[in-house]
Amino acid sequence: MTLLQAGTENQTQPASLPGKTIVVMPAYNAARTLERTYYRVPPNSYDEIILVDDASSDSTWTIANSLPITAIRHRKNRGYGGNQKTCYTTALQRGAEFVVMLHPDYQYDPTIVGDLVAPLRAGEADAVLASRMLGDPLAGGMPLWKYIVNKLLTGTENLALGTRFSEFHTGYRAFRRSALEAVNFEANSEGFLFDNEIIVQLVLKGVRFKEIPVSTRYSFDCSSVGFGQGCVYGLGILKTILKYFVHRSGIYRFKQFL
Repeated sequence: MTLLQAGTENQTQPASLPGKTIVVMPAYNAARTLERTYYRVPPNSYDEIILVDDASSDSTWTIANSLPITAIRHRKNRGYGGNQKTCYTTALQRGAEFVVMLHPDYQYDPTIVGDLVAPLRAGEADAVLASRMLGDPLAGGMPLWKYIVNKLLTGTENLALGTRFSEFHTGYRAFRRSALEAVNFEANSEGFLFDNEIIVQLVLKGVRFKEIPVSTRYSFDCSSVGFGQGCVYGLGILKTILKYFVHRSGIYRFKQFL
């Protein structure tokens, strides 16, 4: 079992809208950007922010405890996927009806949290993805190789799954509680592949998706997957697609897709 260390909790919350909205931030060495991200999230767009620090080696934990948020710390690094598992489990335990996953590295525009939740509140979708590809990610500094690979992998997955997403690989998304409860996200990868696996799980469950555009920035203080990690991630996606076909055919049933 992963040991957790509890930190501060929000004492003064914004006025609540019907259905509790919790923003979760999976953090790792985000000291440079955490405060900037926090203060750019519109106060009227959420009820609570939960940050999970994945055993950072910088001052992320100290800064998190100085902010009016709920802070949790992994005593050992679990990886990006493991961090999200703690984020979602904690948000559901704390009564979230809507959960927004926002990186605290200020890469994605924090001001559109309310726009992500709006389709969920309106009953138009069960999951909302903030797509960089609906805007101009190259203008925001996305490396050309990453743009090309993103397009190729997204096209491959759309063809395999029968979907029409502009992007499969955004790290900024919102979920209705029922969508998260419908999938076994605990069975997913502890690494970056988690992002892709949970979308495949939701597609298999037939949840309704909506995409909205988001602007991004790429800088030295933003977390990003390097070329080597990107290759491993791409191979992992192909493996996930193969598992999807095997599962759908009934040849073998994977517990993460049940």
